[in-house]
Order: sequence, then C-alpha cells, then structure tokens
Amino acid sequence: MDFRLKVFRKVADKLSFTKAAEELFITQPAVTKHINAIEEEFNTKLFNRKGNRIELTNAGSILLRYAKKIENLYSQMDFEISALNQKHKGELHIGASTTLTQYVLPRLMAKFKLKFDDLSISVINGNTEQIENALRKNEIDLGIIEGFSKQREFHYLKFLKDEIVLVAKREHALSKTGEISLRELQKQALILREEGSGTLQVISHYLKSKKLSFNNFNIEMRFGNTEGIKSYILNSNALAFISIHSIYDELKRNELSIIDIKDFEILRDFNFIFPEGQKNSIVDLFIQFCLRYNF
Repeated sequence: MDFRLKVFRKVADKLSFTKAAEELFITQPAVTKHINAIEEEFNTKLFNRKGNRIELTNAGSILLRYAKKIENLYSQMDFEISALNQKHKGELHIGASTTLTQYVLPRLMAKFKLKFDDLSISVINGNTEQIENALRKNEIDLGIIEGFSKQREFHYLKFLKDEIVLVAKREHALSKTGEISLRELQKQALILREEGSGTLQVISHYLKSKKLSFNNFNIEMRFGNTEGIKSYILNSNALAFISIHSIYDELKRNELSIIDIKDFEILRDFNFIFPEGQKNSIVDLFIQFCLRYNF
C-alpha cells in the first residue's frame, strides 16, 4: 500500500497530525508533507483546520472510503499469495452462535473451502454458554460468539460489528410511525431468545444501564432460535429484538420493519474465542481469512 495513503489513513483515523506521526514513527512535518502532496495531486483539501482540531472535508471522506477498500485489497492479496506457498491439511471444528451460523458464516466458509479444499470443516450451533463448554471439553477448536462473556481461560478476538434492532411485521401499527419510547415498549408483547443466549445477555446488559430488567416488560414467549422468533412475529403483533444480520432478506421483501427506540441503541461485537495458548495454525488461518473477507 502506498505510504502516503497510509499516512492519510492514519491522520483520518486519529484526526490528529501529531498522533499519526507518533504511531507511524515519523515526524509531524513529514506527515504534513505527505498530506500536502496528496492534496496537490488531487487539487483539493482533505482536511479543514479548526484551531487545534481537524476534520475531513467531503473530498477527504471520499478518499478515506477508497483508502479502506485499497487497504483491504492489499490485505487479501497478501493473504492469498502467502497461502499459495503453504499446503494446509487437517480438520477444523467450529462452534458458533445461531446468528453467526445461519446468517454470517455460510458465505465465508464457502469462500474459505474454495481456497483450502484439503481442509475438512465442521460446525456446531449453540449459544454462548454451550460454545464455551464445548471448548472446555475440546469438542471444538474455535468458537465464535456474541455477548459479554469474558472467561480467563479463553482468549477473545473481535470479529464483526452487529446491532440488535427492534422489529415488527410490516402490517404492525408501529411500522407506520417507525419509532417508540422505552416506556411505550414496556406495554408491548415482546419475544426473547432463550436463557444463555448471547443476544439475551447483550440486551440485558444494556437494559441495566437504563435501570431496567426484563421484569419491566411483557414477555410473551421465548424461542431457542432466531428463525422461530421471525416466524412468530410475522404471524402476531408481538415485537422482538433481533440481530440486523438476520433480517436482511425480510427487509428486502418488505416483510419486517425496524422500530427505532428513542435514546436506545444496542451495539455489540461478535468474537472469536479459543483457549489461551492453544490456537493452532489452521485456527489462525481461518481467523485471518475471516478478518480479511468479512462484511
């Protein structure tokens, strides 16, 4: 990747010439020189200076978007060329939460298998607790989970961003307004995942920050999987919290609607998880592949 583009990316990420210089181990005048060179090349300003602060211009935002794409392409190129020089054989046993197994991993695993055909891959589905137990029993090599679980015996590595959204069928009265308050939500019938679910943990954690618990809500039903929840709300007036990754198809078909909750946003990370000190070469290969080819 062109070094000037690296400098720009670092300045854009940090919004600071000083911090960019420190992380790149170059002087601040050198950073300024590289940015000026790019601005001269495109004949446009990339940053607006406001006192001690800087911000991206419209042109800077466009360049940042393409810089990220270029960086990702370089990363993929490096990964694939390096992979040509290695022969990977063996088995990989993965355990993943329902959302990941159904809506995220299939595409990635298909691409992975095309490049590493000699590897045998198997996947089991389970909630966060089940995946952690499977790792303890050496039933799987790698877990991919949701939620806030942090056990000392495991190493956690961020994989993918997710958002938990409130959804209803398209015909629901709330679909017309598209918004609800937290107080109003407590009067609605709500569908939740089962105990032990990572999604449930994330929602519970967020409600605590609002000084609320599930006891404050009208819980109509619990399901052990997202497909069951989607089918239920499509045939009822209940609402449900679901991963945004799991409803792309329903949104495209105009079957479900996202209901915004005032001053309420649930963001989370999907995490790779494996026993401390036990990551093997095949696990590392799969993780690096996913990090380069994720959404």
